[in-house]
Amino acid sequence: MTRPVINVVIDFSTGASFGYPFILDSSTLDGADVLSDSPASLVVDVSSLIDSVQTNRGRQISAEVFQTGTASVRILDQNGDFNPQNPASPYYTYLSPMRKMTITATYSGVTYPIFAGYITGYNTSTPKFNGDIVYTTVTAVDGFRLFQNAQFFGVVGATAGETTGSRIGKILDTIGWPLALRDIDTGLTTVQADPATQRTALGALQTVATTEYGAIYMDAQGRCAFQDRNVTVGTIAGTPIVFNDDGTGIGYFDVKWVFDDTQIYNLATVTRTGGTVQTASDAASIAKYFTHSYNQSGLLMETDAEALDYAQAFIASRKETSTRVDELTLDLQQDDYTAGTVAALTMDFFTPVSITTTQPNSTTLSKTVQVFNVAHSITPNSWKVRYGTAEPIIDGFILDSSLYGILDTSVFSY
Repeated sequence: MTRPVINVVIDFSTGASFGYPFILDSSTLDGADVLSDSPASLVVDVSSLIDSVQTNRGRQISAEVFQTGTASVRILDQNGDFNPQNPASPYYTYLSPMRKMTITATYSGVTYPIFAGYITGYNTSTPKFNGDIVYTTVTAVDGFRLFQNAQFFGVVGATAGETTGSRIGKILDTIGWPLALRDIDTGLTTVQADPATQRTALGALQTVATTEYGAIYMDAQGRCAFQDRNVTVGTIAGTPIVFNDDGTGIGYFDVKWVFDDTQIYNLATVTRTGGTVQTASDAASIAKYFTHSYNQSGLLMETDAEALDYAQAFIASRKETSTRVDELTLDLQQDDYTAGTVAALTMDFFTPVSITTTQPNSTTLSKTVQVFNVAHSITPNSWKVRYGTAEPIIDGFILDSSLYGILDTSVFSY
């Protein structure tokens, strides 16, 4: 049995960028350096001291937005190196919140990103059942926390008629987010002038992403990623990774099938800034399931017609429900699991997956969905990865490149 090797690196340099810190006129590295006030020796690999790792990144399905990613790493700390009051620690004076931490996994000579973020605390404990063993748990969050803490009154350089991707870039410019930590699509929707109200950078970014019908999130490498609706919707049509419990696909540890009304919406009101309320509804769905309302306001599309298209597309995709799979769990500790391990370390947001579960009387449950959450739970004797899955943000529809009109459903099969 071969399982991945977990790697955890703490970077005590200042600034948001991940890399090897250097002092001016002293660097010997090439291409991966970041300007710092700390010596390069304070990029610390603590992999050999790891007792457990927990990470959680992804989208809250009910809120339709990606949340701040979190990580927790428990370190064996017998020397008190992570005690901020220990002057003998090699990291003394450097143990500060908002230093950087990256988590990766190496398997068959390939290193895969799992999490990159910023330390929020160093929490020391001595469990009674372990005698004198001392642990320090390092907690971290991804860049969304920094965006939430950054407030401004207006986006520098924002202009009416620019694309959503351009506006995302200018919001990041306004708060000084590094260019190297961006993966930004151009976007298909143009936006109106910035409202110049006081708000957080995270709120501003999410408003633009919602206007696009796209997605904004932090990826596993610590980059702010903006995907337009061609990606958020269109990737479901790609070749899925196939999971099956009958041996014809990759096996899995557990799967959670659900049939309920939580994803039904049959009355939507959408309002752009400066516009009037646009409403879409489906009478048949309301008669069948009662009213399930959805509301978005303060969006930045340029016309009320686009706001109405948004509402209509949303209702068209959410007026009915079907059996869905909410969670897929893989066990990387099991024997002969090469394909599953590679899939587990490769899959990330919007990856299409086809999942089938055998049921009594020669029946099955089967669904093709996208990944929206990734959570690793790692100990010396276990490694499980839980994926939250869901149907596309707009289920089963290709959207017009300029508005939100439904063009074609023939390429999707559910």
